[in-house]
Amino acid sequence: MIIKNIIFDLGGVLLNIDQHATINAFKELGVNNFDEFFTFAKQSHLFDRLDKGEVSPEEFRDEIRRIGGKDLNDKDIDAAWDAMLLDLPKERITLLEMARVHYRTFLLSNTNAIHYPSYTRYMKETYGYSSLSKLFERDYLSHEVGMRKPDPGIFQFVLKENNLNPRETLFIDDTERHVEGARNTGIVGYWLDLSKENVLDIFDNNGQVRQSVIIMLENR
Repeated sequence: MIIKNIIFDLGGVLLNIDQHATINAFKELGVNNFDEFFTFAKQSHLFDRLDKGEVSPEEFRDEIRRIGGKDLNDKDIDAAWDAMLLDLPKERITLLEMARVHYRTFLLSNTNAIHYPSYTRYMKETYGYSSLSKLFERDYLSHEVGMRKPDPGIFQFVLKENNLNPRETLFIDDTERHVEGARNTGIVGYWLDLSKENVLDIFDNNGQVRQSVIIMLENR
């Protein structure tokens, strides 16, 4: 197996996240039934629609107020929603800088128009990068392309737009169903089980995929 291209997920793989932090932040705002609210919002596909850009930030905030039953201001809603976004360790930045020497690298993230400016600001203030896109050949954000993982269409879109051979393309994600979606389009998928490993374990000190990982992928 020859890997020439790598598609990285963002949240969990590169950027540390904690969804419980958002749950706790909303509870601190007085949305005490947030667990029920979170379930209802999922059932209404509110988060998926925000990720696809089908719901604007303004509409999302209004729905949060309606379901939560609280007259929250925009700033507090955004801060609670962003609470899940933690840090992006320096060693992962270094990994991306090294990996792009050996591979064509891409970012594919289910994200939204509220989170995007928050981690963009973090990247500039912490590492001096004007945006995450500077670390990749191309970045694909679900709210901009109108599709989200694990929909086959978003993987096919990335492959076609960059003329990538799926058999030479490695996709790394910490959500198993997203990896299965990629594999269904012929891409080589690696499920990063965060309970056992992190993205650095896949690569050697030069930013190349470890041979042991290649063998494992060949034999799966």
